[in-house]
Amino acid sequence: MWALATLAVLMTFAVLLAFVLPWLSWRRASTRFFARAWLGVAGLRVSATGLETVPDGSCVLVANHSSYLDGVVMKAVLPPRFSFVIKREAASLPIVGLLLRRIGAEFIDRHTPGGRQRDARRVVERAEQGHSLVFFPEGTFDAVVGVKRFHLGAFVAAARGNVPVVPTVIHGARRALPSGSFVPRPGRLQVEVLPAVGGRRERADALRDASRAAIVARLDEPDLAAYVATESHATTRAV
Repeated sequence: MWALATLAVLMTFAVLLAFVLPWLSWRRASTRFFARAWLGVAGLRVSATGLETVPDGSCVLVANHSSYLDGVVMKAVLPPRFSFVIKREAASLPIVGLLLRRIGAEFIDRHTPGGRQRDARRVVERAEQGHSLVFFPEGTFDAVVGVKRFHLGAFVAAARGNVPVVPTVIHGARRALPSGSFVPRPGRLQVEVLPAVGGRRERADALRDASRAAIVARLDEPDLAAYVATESHATTRAV
């Protein structure tokens, strides 16, 4: 109850400031402050390693996705210059949608072909213009523990924008706020920023595979895509 009550209060202040502050950089900085404040009062101690390796220029940062905490944690630790790429349904959420729009989130339509292509082109243009973007390339999470397959969109944006991809691992978020729960458990969270991957004119699928391998190697969760591939191969051989 304490965590939910403080979330409501801090969210209200965050939205008010995001609405009145004139500059995007100010709105992002204030939201970062409130994200850190809420994690602290909720008993979630966050540490980050490898932030010094994040390129000073534009880049695409990709992270595993296992909890509603992931976005808050990444907002709390990353520099304010990053834009978050989020499913379009979040834009219609009361209060949260307004806050996301005011801090420059990029929304992606995942359901209609025309909308998906339009939004993907816009995100690619942002990367080409030098914006730094945050993706959760699994696209969603559920109660199944493990790393799902990565969608290609983040890596197409990086390849088209000719910018590096920064794989990042979020540790502890699934335990603190598992799927289906709305009350976080106090504990430790860690963000581990890994060395950037990719070079000039790297292919999108190569960027995806290298980033995913780096994340899986550092995360203490099973590789669900490998499991599915193994099961599919075994089924094919049996047939």
